[in-house]
Amino acid sequence: MNDIITLDFGSGGKKTSQLIEEIILPAFNNDILNSLMDGAILNGHKKIVFSTDSFVISPYFFPGGDIGKLAVCGTINDILMCGAIPKYLSLSFILEEGFKIEDLKVIVNSIKETAEVCNVKIVTGDTKVVEKGKGDGIYINTSGIGFLEVESYGKDKIEDGDVVIVTGPVGDHGIAVMSARNNFFVDSSIKSDCMPLINLANIIFKYGDKVKIMRDPTRGGLATTLNEFVERTQLSIELFEDKIPIRREVLAACEVLGIDPLYSANEGKIVLIAAKSIAEDLLSDIKSLPEGEQAAIIGNVTSSYQGVVVLKTGIGGSRILNKLTGAQLPRIC
Repeated sequence: MNDIITLDFGSGGKKTSQLIEEIILPAFNNDILNSLMDGAILNGHKKIVFSTDSFVISPYFFPGGDIGKLAVCGTINDILMCGAIPKYLSLSFILEEGFKIEDLKVIVNSIKETAEVCNVKIVTGDTKVVEKGKGDGIYINTSGIGFLEVESYGKDKIEDGDVVIVTGPVGDHGIAVMSARNNFFVDSSIKSDCMPLINLANIIFKYGDKVKIMRDPTRGGLATTLNEFVERTQLSIELFEDKIPIRREVLAACEVLGIDPLYSANEGKIVLIAAKSIAEDLLSDIKSLPEGEQAAIIGNVTSSYQGVVVLKTGIGGSRILNKLTGAQLPRIC
């Protein structure tokens, strides 16, 4: 491990995993934390899911959203990925001296509108202000609580022959933010896919334990998330390059910037593994929603390899997709 924290420790890739496995987990070792889900499933009168996230995105306004919308979607979506319906959020601001009140009003309104769409209440919070030059305008932390609907999700449920489904084109968010940050592709139609996934999740919940695991592939993108599904198992995932939906303009931008879209962040997609027996019906239901129109079956689970993700290319070759290494797109959430 490095002597100091570098940006790639926040990338969602190998360095992030190293930080968690070598420092965080040994210090706070318990069964709930060790499951490494997007939120903690807690026992009580009714099982609840608790999740927290911090948002440091730059710039805080970007095509398709802003840091306020992102903060609500990020925590709500993590709760949904655990099989729970989100109900309550906390909201904490760290503001830098000199931040524009008008910008704060816009961000607060985005938070309000997004929470109302999801029938989620903001019930507690905090605000701190730091001296000018000691922050970056605005940081937000949100924590959320939801009630468990489906208890069966987990990588231990994945079986040989299962299929991989993604609910829409990948890579939009990372490229939209990078473009806005650096004034690339100023006339482009590229927008972040930032949105709450509650409608898609409600459809998926109906299939119960036939869905084995699902995540929103944020930092590290699709490739890193799928690696997390099968790492340290006897199974692997085969992806078919020509089946993976990627918007033409995103693919073109990635080619110009030298970025693999499979590692670019998403904030409005679900990738899941489901039993083959229900895959086509589930896909049809997902595609019935506007946000799922471009959903696709993009691969399958196999025991041909162990603990890796293999991409079958359009020209008949194959290559291993590892977890993201380095900080490809820092400060994207």
